[in-house]
Amino acid sequence: MIPSRARRQPAGLILLPAFVAILLAGCGSAATPAPTPVGPSPTAVMAPPATGAPISATPAASPSAAPAVTYPLTIRDNEGTAVTITARPTKIVSLTPATTEILFAVGAGPRVVGVTDADDYPPAVKQITQVVKLGAIDIEKIVGLGADLVIAGGNGFNSPDSIAKLRSLGIPVIVVYASDVAGILADIGLVAQAVGEAAAGQALDASLHAQVDAVVAAVAAAGAPRPRVFYELDATKEIYTFADGIEQDDLIRMAGGDPITTGSPTVFSIPLEKLLVADPQLILLGDAAYGTTPAQVKVRPGWAVMTAVKTGAIRPIDDTLVSRPGPRFVEALRALAIAINPTLVLPSAPPATAVP
Repeated sequence: MIPSRARRQPAGLILLPAFVAILLAGCGSAATPAPTPVGPSPTAVMAPPATGAPISATPAASPSAAPAVTYPLTIRDNEGTAVTITARPTKIVSLTPATTEILFAVGAGPRVVGVTDADDYPPAVKQITQVVKLGAIDIEKIVGLGADLVIAGGNGFNSPDSIAKLRSLGIPVIVVYASDVAGILADIGLVAQAVGEAAAGQALDASLHAQVDAVVAAVAAAGAPRPRVFYELDATKEIYTFADGIEQDDLIRMAGGDPITTGSPTVFSIPLEKLLVADPQLILLGDAAYGTTPAQVKVRPGWAVMTAVKTGAIRPIDDTLVSRPGPRFVEALRALAIAINPTLVLPSAPPATAVP
């Protein structure tokens, strides 16, 4: 179980309840993937290549006008469930911070009536009724709000029993879960369509594609070696990092690194012995916000033999951005790229879009 000190506000990736606790902070179009990584050290513990559609390295063409969304609308969510929405939703509940960010990014923010206690972006969400506290979903409160659509997180992020209960009460629930960057973009399109904002979703998709392509191109042009990257979520007792096959692995690869993972799609802790064998060349501290510093890492028993510790390549990173699979994943990609290669020159990010 992840120590309480390391718990994030609900955000993205969520394969196990323990992982939910750590990542409660921070939920496709095709394109050419980032250049094939140079093979890692044979001792590194690597996640398998992403299986989803790759993000294009070629900027997407200007999208044609998205067809108007008509209701009743039946769409299939990430779990394969066909969900029918009878009319354009006017009272939307979001059960993850990532889906809340998606809703605001496509212009449906004014219709969001329920969020989680971990939502913190955009600032307006702090004034919205909280229907999830410490991971527990308040079904009675959701019903009392008159919710006509609920967006939930899959793979254990939100309780399947609660989702089933909401559906039994006649409330349509769409479950989303992204296992890679292409999945994040697909979820944005799915949510946008569900709430009647398909055109905004399409425009956002095109913008995010262009930004991803620009970062990937800059990383490729730099031609820097790809370090073995260990991303630390917590190490107060056990050592926690990303499991295999989640979007954070994808982001690290796009940003120019080779992620060291647990070697399992369901386990988020890694023994020190295994980490020593993997020998990270760069350690990124996702737990920096909780007070972990490079100086503390350097004096941990047994860590001095790691290449990253010997060279001082230990850097803090904003874990809320990295661990939340929403529209700001491009900011996470940029932050990771600079953390991996501090001399990298990235194109300017576009101005932040005003959020309704």
